[in-house]
Amino acid sequence: MTVATSLIPGLDDIVKRGDPRRRGEIASAIAALFFQDPSKLRPELVDLFDDLLIDLVPHAELAARVDLAERFSRVDNAPRHLVGQLARENEIMVAGPVLRRSPVLDEAALVEIARLKGQGHLLAMTERPTLSTQITDVLVERGDRDVVRRAAGNAGAHFSPGGYSELIKRASQDGVLTLKIGQREDLSGENLKELLNGTLDVIRRRLSSVVNPTRQVEIKRAMAAIEEAALPPGPRRDFSAAQRTVLGLHRDGHLGESALLGFAKAHKYEESVATLSAMSGVRLSILDRLIAGDRYDPILVLGRVLNLGWPTVRALILMWYGPHRTPADADLEAARMNFTRLMPTTAERVVNFWRNRRTI
Repeated sequence: MTVATSLIPGLDDIVKRGDPRRRGEIASAIAALFFQDPSKLRPELVDLFDDLLIDLVPHAELAARVDLAERFSRVDNAPRHLVGQLARENEIMVAGPVLRRSPVLDEAALVEIARLKGQGHLLAMTERPTLSTQITDVLVERGDRDVVRRAAGNAGAHFSPGGYSELIKRASQDGVLTLKIGQREDLSGENLKELLNGTLDVIRRRLSSVVNPTRQVEIKRAMAAIEEAALPPGPRRDFSAAQRTVLGLHRDGHLGESALLGFAKAHKYEESVATLSAMSGVRLSILDRLIAGDRYDPILVLGRVLNLGWPTVRALILMWYGPHRTPADADLEAARMNFTRLMPTTAERVVNFWRNRRTI
């Protein structure tokens, strides 16, 4: 018999042999005394209530345990051992309230529970006002989709560098998680770039529409850096003579598709790219890097935006292949079909992105 149980005649017998209903009634009666004015209770009295209740509550009926967990979860000086016991219950209706908000649970207890208990316990924990990096590391490691989404959406959650990397890795397969991470105030520029690099274009556009203006600017910069990194390296060409030629054509009113077709057929790369730059409004240095890449897709995009005919686009593709390579007829037909199917709105969106780029 403990000191606490000896203070109430018959309590020890109820603890050992009483039915769950009787234990619940006694536990509720003792708790009622605690809740009369818990803020005025001295620590030694709180410990006494802890000692009284910790043997009764686990054996009480479910409804009584749920009620006590809900009430104790809202008290700053709730009995510490009892709260820890409630948080470790397998029944999530009991554990949930204290895991969501009890200030009595310390970080060590939360980490232990996160490592040992199921997804329901982890999900309840994600609703806490604050979550340390030690806790979120476990949540990201063990949590299912719902747990990780809820943790990422908690503004009071803090993530370690490793936790953030794992979050972003999981976001590559989860558009909802991408949106939640992208709206976090503590997301660094490098993490944003990493997030966007593994994200579908449709999710990028959705993210840009829901974040604040400052983050929208950050997204544009990150996307420019991603696109820049994807461009092939190589020596820079000298476009000065080609630019003078194109400027002269423009002054004389002869700059257009006909001139472009002539340059492409003659395999005059610099003049062709300079003409495309002047007609599309994309910076020459950027266009050079795009067209000099290992795919001719930028030519198709530009052709659709500039409303070029297939003969001109075909000539540009042949120029891209170079004078010493001849594409198969099937490859050219595939290119023609891709050009035909390319939506003008899609092409315009891509070219607008190229136009807004400021660095190469």
